[in-house]
Amino acid sequence: MNLPFLGPRHKKHPALPADPESVAALLSECDLLRAQAARGGVRLDDTPASLEALDQMVPRWRDDAETLPWLGHDAALYLGTVVVRTVPGAAWRISAGGEPVLRLASGREVEVVDAGRQWAATGVPELSQLYAEIAEV
Repeated sequence: MNLPFLGPRHKKHPALPADPESVAALLSECDLLRAQAARGGVRLDDTPASLEALDQMVPRWRDDAETLPWLGHDAALYLGTVVVRTVPGAAWRISAGGEPVLRLASGREVEVVDAGRQWAATGVPELSQLYAEIAEV
């Protein structure tokens, strides 16, 4: 499986995990977002309430053009992590383009990467609102 957002493959590790649990664990790391949240006093515990707390954080990262896209990507992965852990039947799928996509039990697929980047840049859409929209299906 090729995940371009993770960078080029290394010869020592030619393949990424294919089972859903391993993919979910890999995508849930979100180290940059977790560090930013910790600095802001927000504990990310993979619950919908933590998404609300992220929405309320002062967005100090918006002044850092290098951090902004990476933080947005992490926000998308964190949103997806909360969905996968709390919405029955939700799982990650890697698109043909290499981007992570949420697949819901209904078969609906939700691309969260652009939404995460928009949230990091502008605060809209709110992560908690996206979660509510995804979880109600």
